[in-house]
Amino acid sequence: MMAFSPLLSFSFVLCSVLFCFTMQGAGARNLVPISSLITEDLFNSIFLHKDDNACPAKDFYTYESFIQATAFFPRFGNAGSLTTRKREIAAFLAQISHETTGGWATAPDGPYAWGLCFKEEVSPQSNYCDSTNKDWPCFPGKSYKGRGPIQLSWNYNYGPAGKALGFDGLKNPEIVANDSLIAFKTSLWFWMTEQKPKPSCHDVMVGKYVPTEADLAANRTAGYGLVTNIINGGLECGISNDGRVNDRIGYFQRYAKVFNVDTGPNLDCENQKPFS
Repeated sequence: MMAFSPLLSFSFVLCSVLFCFTMQGAGARNLVPISSLITEDLFNSIFLHKDDNACPAKDFYTYESFIQATAFFPRFGNAGSLTTRKREIAAFLAQISHETTGGWATAPDGPYAWGLCFKEEVSPQSNYCDSTNKDWPCFPGKSYKGRGPIQLSWNYNYGPAGKALGFDGLKNPEIVANDSLIAFKTSLWFWMTEQKPKPSCHDVMVGKYVPTEADLAANRTAGYGLVTNIINGGLECGISNDGRVNDRIGYFQRYAKVFNVDTGPNLDCENQKPFS
């Protein structure tokens, strides 16, 4: 979580979720409120079916929780031009839509109107415990399956996410599927946080990604496809015409139109090697 000075923390508490500011160096920089770029009506039109009875996450993912969560990550949707800001928001919403989709090819309003339908992974194949990770040891009996908008998975993600956001991710991973605000915070934490050798999704979408020699050799070029590589490249990238990648792209193309921006280049990751 980002650190604030006492004075700034006081101001942050006083400001509404509609407008916040942060300090960089000696000067203050005004930030565009996310709510000015995505209103509640727009949010609900994007996620047309999230509160349908058919969706297990019915009434869980609220607009209020989303806006409140973005206030903890003031750089989200606030870097670069207005087009860049909108494109980043569209990309984020597209990725979480795929991760939580309840859509299918002939679904009402199309397959890309069913984001945020699930809040936790159904029938996980394991408890997602990497026992070799000694920094974030698994707690006995706990499952680190996918939960929340980004489907946070594995103990090595739950641990640092909890530390950054103020909850015990190893002992209480279930909170990500039980608290809407924490759920959105974890998805934004993952989006905004660099985890070397992976860059942050945020840096990729706002043009701050600088490829390493290894990235260049692996053809990891900037664009939406690289974000997919960061999120789930080990399973989806380096594969020709992968259906999961195509679904992510379909959501992004729909949302880019909603925000009236172009998607930018390199939408897929079929020619990229996954991060090791």
